[in-house]
Amino acid sequence: MFEGRDIACERGERRIFSGLNFRISPGQALVLRGPNGSGKTSLLRIAATLLRIAAGRLTWNGVDVAEDPEKHRTRLHFIGHQDAVKGALTVRENIATWTRIRGSSGDRIGSAMMAFDISHLADTPAQYLSAGQHRRTALARLVASPAALWLLDEPTVSLDSDGTACLQQAIMDHRAAKGMVMAATHIELGLDDVDILQLTPQ
Repeated sequence: MFEGRDIACERGERRIFSGLNFRISPGQALVLRGPNGSGKTSLLRIAATLLRIAAGRLTWNGVDVAEDPEKHRTRLHFIGHQDAVKGALTVRENIATWTRIRGSSGDRIGSAMMAFDISHLADTPAQYLSAGQHRRTALARLVASPAALWLLDEPTVSLDSDGTACLQQAIMDHRAAKGMVMAATHIELGLDDVDILQLTPQ
């Protein structure tokens, strides 16, 4: 169980939001909605402990994540606006590098490329990929190195309909395995039984 209670965020001197509450159970997906500037990305970064919380607390199974933020980061994947794909490395090498950083064995790299339909690009340097292929390579990390919680910020950016379908299937498989998802997205992901958290600018 991942839970946020009375969460507040400040950027500079401005309070972005306050009093936010959410709860994500195994197999559950929480979709963040709201206009630009409402704090969707900020909330995801707070959930990943990449942004300092102004008030409230985050807990994992009742334990405050602030007690051991490094441990919390091992439980999650954060996919933001930047793909962080290295152009000099091939698709396979990019994914393999990530699995090593995460301490994973690497035995799921092939499955990860298949999940996002980029197996045929395995030995292609990333500098030659299209924007959509870049995005698929970044998203393949989700499958290559398992984590309980996926934090996704506009994950469909640059994806065509086929790429979006790959992402939808990956999310469904993750949830079926009791994984959790928090996603900010401007399009419908076609997922069943999701909770919505509406953010409103202050």
